[in-house]
Amino acid sequence: MLLTFLSILLQINPVITPGNWLTPFEKSYGKKTATYKECIAYYQHLDNAFDTFKLEEYGSTDSGKPLHIAILSLDKDFNPVSLRRKNKRILLIQNGIHPGEPEGIDASMMLARDYLLKKELQAYLKDVVVLFIPIYNVDGSLNRNSYSRANQDGPESYGFRGNARNLDLNRDYIKTDSRNAQTFTVLFQEWQPDIFVDTHTSNGADYQHTMTLIATQKDKLQGPLREYLTSQLLPQLYVGMQKLKFPMCPYVDSKGESPDSGLVGFLETPRYSTGYTTLFHTIGFVTETHMLKPFADRVKAQYNFLDVLIRTVQKDAAKIAAARQQAIKEMLAQKQFTINWQLDTTTVDTITFLGYEAKHKPSEVSGLSRLYYDRQAPYTKKINYYNTYRASLTVTRPTAYVVPQAWEEVIDRLRLNWVKMRTLRRDTSLTAEVYYLTDYKTGNRSYEGHYLHSGVQVRSEKQRLNYFAGDYIIPVNQPAARFLIETLEPQATDSYFNWGFFDGILQQKEYFSSYVFEDVAAKLLQQYPNLKKQLQEFITKNPEAAKNAQAQLDFVYRHSPYYEKSHLRYPITRIVP
Repeated sequence: MLLTFLSILLQINPVITPGNWLTPFEKSYGKKTATYKECIAYYQHLDNAFDTFKLEEYGSTDSGKPLHIAILSLDKDFNPVSLRRKNKRILLIQNGIHPGEPEGIDASMMLARDYLLKKELQAYLKDVVVLFIPIYNVDGSLNRNSYSRANQDGPESYGFRGNARNLDLNRDYIKTDSRNAQTFTVLFQEWQPDIFVDTHTSNGADYQHTMTLIATQKDKLQGPLREYLTSQLLPQLYVGMQKLKFPMCPYVDSKGESPDSGLVGFLETPRYSTGYTTLFHTIGFVTETHMLKPFADRVKAQYNFLDVLIRTVQKDAAKIAAARQQAIKEMLAQKQFTINWQLDTTTVDTITFLGYEAKHKPSEVSGLSRLYYDRQAPYTKKINYYNTYRASLTVTRPTAYVVPQAWEEVIDRLRLNWVKMRTLRRDTSLTAEVYYLTDYKTGNRSYEGHYLHSGVQVRSEKQRLNYFAGDYIIPVNQPAARFLIETLEPQATDSYFNWGFFDGILQQKEYFSSYVFEDVAAKLLQQYPNLKKQLQEFITKNPEAAKNAQAQLDFVYRHSPYYEKSHLRYPITRIVP
């Protein structure tokens, strides 16, 4: 096999020396994945040999090492603005976000080489530019081991899921804590890809499929992109992989204990790669090769998927451009935006699934019953697929948001995402819609460096507030509208509030000494009869408060002019018509 491969290369390019273009994966006969150093050296080798290929350092990572991007452009143009002007479709392939799941790293190295060497493949690059992030989690790739993926069949060694700060980078797209994510954001906004792929390896159940796929959740796409994805792009990818003897199925997230209970479509919120890219009308895919299949087969499946995708993007280049342009146009005219979703279990499709019977037997460890999949009992059957999500919470978009300059961490993230903003030139007052937090829950354990909030409830009122020169006015009628709404509306799943960027407002800064406020409260009740009535209603509804003097004083305080208006007041306000 190795000699045949070399002979083919020598026929294509006689100056190639034996082994010159073999990747570490190929040299090891499919047992090893490239190290970070080997991977970047290989791409540099391609850069040196071909003027249609360029490797660039794009920024830093938390390890201090650079994040690279490799650009395959048939007309030797490597400028994103120029390429968009030429109406090129841009496909971004990201590898190694979890370096213990490395198939995409090796598949992309071979894919780039083959498209550079084989003239017959270059017809599929006529209208397509392919970008490769060789290894996104450079930090984790450098932390090489052979044990952290306990459920996986090979390779011999690989990187670690956490980055240099022990962050899972596929939870960091919106919060952007890592330098890796900050660099990715710059790269993404500059290139504005039409299609994005994030390569992974699965965990979970055992089944016959080598490749499973997460596509951008269809209900989160604008109509034109949703229609193109579901009726044209996905069917072509599934048929293409079937022809190559790698039948796919959706990512296996079982409704019950095993896949035959039905699969549930993955709802990728903006913390995830494809949830983030969706906010900017980029169709996203997460490829998930099956952990228990031989590493060589997983790399081959990954290679085939990327190859089929490139060919399909070339074939549908005009359709993709038209759908994306129409989607952006519709979004700019949109008034209502969904910020929370719920699975609709009453709507169900069926898919063909190639599985193994799920059975139980006594555990050799505990002696108790354990699940296993019987590979001697394969099956092909139709199973339910739940992949429809309905809006559970919507908001009416404001004309603009007002962001005080004090919230610098948030402003920096808006800038990274090319949000159009202007600053106030002088101190002024504005009438705006203000949110007060009436309820929220906070996780009792740290999650990716934050104590995540959820279940946020708000009430709104209009207030006239003072702002300072340098505070930001952010119009919503701009390409980043969905990004703004899903980060600045506090009830959105991955809002900046839920990630803890505004926790300062949750703490009350002033209070009272009970023995002093007793006299003040008595005067307030005499002065404001309505307040006294409200206190009596409070006691009636809460009988325990009748015996709790502190609770009654607290009620009077919170309904008096002494209570700070900024407590639990969300600092970003909305300008509404």
